[in-house]
Parts: sequence; structure tokens; C-alpha cells
Amino acid sequence: MLMKTQRLTISPFLPTKSHQPLIRCLGGGSVLTRRKLGGITTAAAPIFQGKPVVTRREIKTGRITRNCVENDGGTEEEEEEKKSRGLVKESVWEQMKEIVKFTGPAMGMWVCGPLMSLIDTVVIGQGSSVELAALGPGTVLCDHMSYVFMFLSVATSNMVATSLAKQDKKEAQHQISVLLFIGLVCGLMMLLLTRLFGPWAVTAFTRGKNIEIVPAANTYVQIRGLAWPFILVGLVAQSASLGMKNSWGPLKALAAATVINGLGDTILCLFLGQGIAGAAWATTISQVVSAYMMMDSLNKEGYNAYSFAVPTPQELWKISALAAPVFISIFSKIAFYSFIIYCATSMGTHVLAAHQVMAQTYRMCNVWGEPLSQTAQSFMPEMLYGANRNLPKARTLLKSLMIIGATLGLVLGIIGTSVPGLFPGVYTHDKVIITEMHRLLIPFFMALSALPMTVSLEGTLLAGRDLKFVSSVMSSSFVLGCLTLMFVTRSGYGLVGCWMVLVGFQWGRFGLYLRRLLSPGGILNTDVLTTKKIKSV
Repeated sequence: MLMKTQRLTISPFLPTKSHQPLIRCLGGGSVLTRRKLGGITTAAAPIFQGKPVVTRREIKTGRITRNCVENDGGTEEEEEEKKSRGLVKESVWEQMKEIVKFTGPAMGMWVCGPLMSLIDTVVIGQGSSVELAALGPGTVLCDHMSYVFMFLSVATSNMVATSLAKQDKKEAQHQISVLLFIGLVCGLMMLLLTRLFGPWAVTAFTRGKNIEIVPAANTYVQIRGLAWPFILVGLVAQSASLGMKNSWGPLKALAAATVINGLGDTILCLFLGQGIAGAAWATTISQVVSAYMMMDSLNKEGYNAYSFAVPTPQELWKISALAAPVFISIFSKIAFYSFIIYCATSMGTHVLAAHQVMAQTYRMCNVWGEPLSQTAQSFMPEMLYGANRNLPKARTLLKSLMIIGATLGLVLGIIGTSVPGLFPGVYTHDKVIITEMHRLLIPFFMALSALPMTVSLEGTLLAGRDLKFVSSVMSSSFVLGCLTLMFVTRSGYGLVGCWMVLVGFQWGRFGLYLRRLLSPGGILNTDVLTTKKIKSV
């Protein structure tokens, strides 16, 4: 038995499938120091006839078999290698089916949120045009502001997915506890700000025009604001589940919330005549129930969703380094959408009501593409810097996402324009509003068709933590878009001109993201990660 370190040698007579001698492991004596072989780091190798043996397969793949017997049937490592090769060579069609298994439930989950607002829009539109218009600034200060906190979602899913890629469940639990605490604090702050500055924000949003919508909009905002702590804690719990590649639990929670919201709107608004206040209460109650079910789903995964941990300064800095660029990106996007509504408020109540209908329909269709971004954020970290890093598979995944995104964009564009185009009575019976809606159908289709592909590219960049680029693209697009909106509004191009600016906003981001990922130095084409980047994850 060899008791000392052997020098690695490569036998010219390596075993082959046709002639493979029996290789016997010499117990614990096959000790070998790590050495570099053609740039490949090797671990302990089996010893044959007193010398460590490296097979051709090991030289090619950079793997050294364990101290065990290797015979014609192959070893466990050979099975793992075959599996790895199969993943790389996996057809796009097979990978697309795997994506659908995850995005199917995730898609339903993303749809539930805007569906609740759309239900509010439909129910309120059957009664008062003033209250329908009031939903414009109301949803901006509630639903759109909640999207500002999507940096918590991205940070949670990214950090949890990365920890699990490193097979560190304890670290994942601690990160969840810290982010739950941050979500709770942010929710309480938003509740306080809504109570103190809600009326001022609604009034400022109308710019002194359409003043008749202010009381109704403020009522909606104040009631919806009560749910802020539950919304953000539930958002963290939901994102943690998605980081674990579990999309069914969050889907069940949001499906239940949608049913509660629909029943609440029907009872409070249509039967009891509570109007916009009834719609706000129905949505608030459904969001509280959803948050509880999200946390219960996380508990069933083996984690404590009721564990809140105060972050250390070092942890806050680490989270901020990840969340700050994401926050800038999301804030720029939401601010741009909000600025379109801001411009529409100066065009009259009917134009604003038409924009509210089309914007809610657009948002409803938009979220069907968001699961593609979530898929990239949940699956890409393991391929980019996990224990099973595999860039070819990552490129194949992006290709599959783009194919699905292009198809989905076309389908959503057709369906999204058909409903307000052919069945406008679903939203309102006001002929002036319907005419304004029909003018927006072409830019609506053009903007919507680009979204699923764009979010797929954006999700890949977020998973690869190319955060500075994403935030710079979004912030510059926001500034350029707002300047263009101001010019379009002052030049009298109306709401159609505003939506054409939205078209340029979406397709411009698509082109920049695609160019970044296809560049030789992109995250999908860099074969070696720097030590700094590996440590940062």
C-alpha cells in the first residue's frame, strides 16, 4: 500500500472499452496532491500498478475518478458525466417543455395581481366614469408603487437561488429572514407615508385639472394603503419560493386572492353600491389573505417564514449592492409608465379613462411575459456560477426563452388588441371613451409584442448580476422617454403620440439587452469568471 504522495503520470496504455483491465483501488493509500494537468485541476486519482492512472475521459473532462473500482459497467462519475452531457445536448424543444412546467404556474401567479386591478376597472366602469378615471392615479399610487419594491423580489430570488446552487440551506434561511424583516419595515413606512401624504400625492398628480376625481382617488389609495406591510412581506415569501423553483405554492395563494377580490367586488360594488371604496376593500382583504398563504407555502418547503432577522451593516451593504441597481431599473420603468398617465391627465376625463382601460389591459397582458424573466432568474444562477456551471446550457436556455417570448408576444398582441377593439362594452359603454381606445390599438400591439422577449433578456442579465448595465439602460431610457413625452404632449400629438413613445421605449431596451448578451464579453460568453465575481455570489 502506498502511504506517500505519488506524482501524477499518464500511462500511454490507457484502458479502452475493448480492453479494460481490472483496476483495483488500494484502500486509503491512493493519496494524491492536487496538481494542474493542462490547466485542469485534478483531485485524488486511483492507482494502478503503483502509479496513479488518468483515463482519456478524465483528461478530456477534467475529472478524476474516486478511489474505487472502474470496470466495463462504468462508475457513478461516468453516469454523472453522461447526465451532464445530456443536459448540454438537450434539444431546445425538451428544454422549452421544462420551462413551461415552471412558467405555467408562475404565469398564472403573475396574472392574478393585475387581474384584481382589472376586475376593479371592469366593475367600476359599469357605474361611474369619474370613479373609472379616478382609478388612474389610484392604481399608480398603489399597484405601480408596489412594483418599485420589486427590487426585494429580485434580491430574494437571486440570493436564495444562489445559496441553493451552492447547496447551503442554512444561508438561504438566514437570507429569507433578513429580507422578510426589510420587507416588513418598508411596508410599515409605506403605510405611514400613504396616511400622511396620500391626499397631497393624488392632488399633485392631477395638476389641478380633473379635480372632481381627487376625492374618489384618495379614498381608493387610503384603503389600499392598509395592506402595504402584508404586500411586501408576502412578496419576499413569494420570491423565496420561486428561488427554490416552486411556483405552485404562490400560484395557489394568488388564485385564492383573485377569487376573494372578484367576489368582494361583486358584493360590495354591484349589490351594495359601495363603488370605488368597495373595490378597494375587496382588493385589500384579498392581499392580506394572499400574504398569509404565501408564508404558509414557504413553511411547507421546510423554511420558517415567520423568522425575522435584523440585518447587520455588512448584510445591508451586500443587499444594497444587489438591490440598488435593480431599484433604479424598476423605479425608472414604473416612473415612465406613471409619467404617461401624468401626461394623459391633461387631456380630459374621457381620454384619461380610455388610457386607464388600455393601460390596465396592457398590464394584464404584460405580466404573461414576466414568468420568463423569473425563469431566467431562478435557473440561470446555477448555470452561470453554481456548482454545476454550464454556459452552453445557459445559452440554450436563453434561446428557448426567446422562442417562447416571440411566440407569446405575437399571441398577446393579437388577443390584447382584440378585446378592447371588438368588445369595448366589457369596460365601458361611453362612446367617446371607446373611440379614444380604438385609436390606441396599433401602438398597443407594437409595444406589447416586444415585452416577453425583452423581459427574458433582462432576467438573464439580472441573473448574471450585470446590474450596472441594466440600471444604466433603464435610467437613460427613462430620461429620454420623458423628454420625448413632454415634446409629444406639447406638440398636440395626444394619447396616440404618448403610446408611440412607449413603443420606442420597449424596442429600444430589447435591442440594447440583446446586443449586450451577444457580445464576446457578455455573461453567456465568458468562460472564466473572475475570482471577485465568484466571491460576490
